Amino acid sequence: MKIEHLGIAVKSLQTSDDLFARLLGKENYKKESVEREGVTTSFYELGDSKIELLEATNPESPIAKFIDKKGEGIHHIAFGVENIFDEIERLKKEGFVFISEEPKEGADNKLVVFLHPKSTNGVLVELCQEKP
Repeated sequence: MKIEHLGIAVKSLQTSDDLFARLLGKENYKKESVEREGVTTSFYELGDSKIELLEATNPESPIAKFIDKKGEGIHHIAFGVENIFDEIERLKKEGFVFISEEPKEGADNKLVVFLHPKSTNGVLVELCQEKP
């Protein structure tokens, strides 16, 4: 397992892209819309890890609800895994609770699944694996 990326909820992708490009000294390498989740994402590479900026595309999106409740900021930490199905089974046996136990297609060519923050000290944890 490795830290694949940190997800940051933002109100404006345009404003935040400008800020992170200046902060990191480089442009994003990809923008992508994930309609099912109601978000547009922007990715920045940092060595072996990434920063994912997430902007809501509708008021019912999980990102819109997060920003309404907590404001902009770190939304989740994503761990890259070799086999997402094995990790789901392992973590279930360890007592972790998942928001959904079935991986779905996420941004950046990944299969993703989220652990419920109530079982991870209040941190939303994402597991992600490169799609085969």
